[in-house]
Amino acid sequence: MTRSNASLRSDNINIRVNPETLGLIDRAARVTGKTRTDFILDTVRQVAEDTVLDQKLFLLNEQQWEEFTSLLDAPPQPNEKLAALLNRRPAWEK
Repeated sequence: MTRSNASLRSDNINIRVNPETLGLIDRAARVTGKTRTDFILDTVRQVAEDTVLDQKLFLLNEQQWEEFTSLLDAPPQPNEKLAALLNRRPAWEK
């Protein structure tokens, strides 16, 4: 976080943490070269973003849902790219 971003901070979050957890957080912050606060903020922000982005919202009526699930359940149609993928030697066998 840049100094200009730090000056924009206006709210506090107060949490209690046991000594073992605090030690782990401090160790991780040192490893990443961040302050405890910046490490916590960066980590929590990333988890929050991932959580929000993982939310899938489908607004389909019953007919649309049936069509959608039938497409997912149907076997893929043969095509050149699929054939090439299935015939390719796996990387772990090279």
